[in-house]
Order: sequence, then structure tokens, then C-alpha cells
Amino acid sequence: MVFGGLQAASPLGFPWLTPATVYALGLTLIAAVYVGFSVADGRPTVIAVEIGVASAFVVVAAVAVTGPAWLIVGGLAGHGLKDLWQHRTGFVANTRWWPVFCAVVDLVAAIAIALMTLTHRGLPL
Repeated sequence: MVFGGLQAASPLGFPWLTPATVYALGLTLIAAVYVGFSVADGRPTVIAVEIGVASAFVVVAAVAVTGPAWLIVGGLAGHGLKDLWQHRTGFVANTRWWPVFCAVVDLVAAIAIALMTLTHRGLPL
């Protein structure tokens, strides 16, 4: 949960960027982690699927830079659900503890950003 809170507060570490830009960069980085896992897995089909999934998150992040804050919330929540799917299926080999950890981080950050957006407190998007 701490890491999810840090993710939600990450724009504070980059005051020269808009919060939406920081969140979008974070979303692309967390999506790219599974590309690394898939390369370590070594199966071409897994690599192709993970590159496709990561690309979809990059598109959401790119649109979210100037779009509504809910795209970031949806992107993080969607990635959290993808993590839970990975945990359940083991699609990418040798990820062990990562999917559960990442799902908690993603979902806590999504909830925190959603609450900030709903209450208009904290970091404006």
C-alpha cells in the first residue's frame, strides 16, 4: 500500500511536469515491466502478447496526458486487473510475487487518484 501511495504522490517529485504527464510516464513504465518478464520467459508468443498489451497502455497514457484524469485511473486499474490475471494464469513464466505486488500498487494508486479527482484535492489533473 505504501508503494501505491508513493505512485499517487509521484508528481510531487517532478514539479516541472504536469501531474498527468508524470502519471502517464508511470503507467508506461509499469506496463513495460511485463515486456522484460516476457523476454526473460523467452517464448515468442508471450513476448508478442506482452508487447501488444504494453502498447495499449502506452496509447492510454499518451491520450491521458491531455485527456481526462479518469484515463489514468482506468489505466492503473486496468493494469491492476491485468496483474491479477497474470497471477491467476501464470501466462508469463517466473513472475512469482510480482503480479500480486504490482496489482496492489496499481489499485491503491488508482483509488487514491480517483479520490483526489472526485474531491478536487491534492494534485490537480
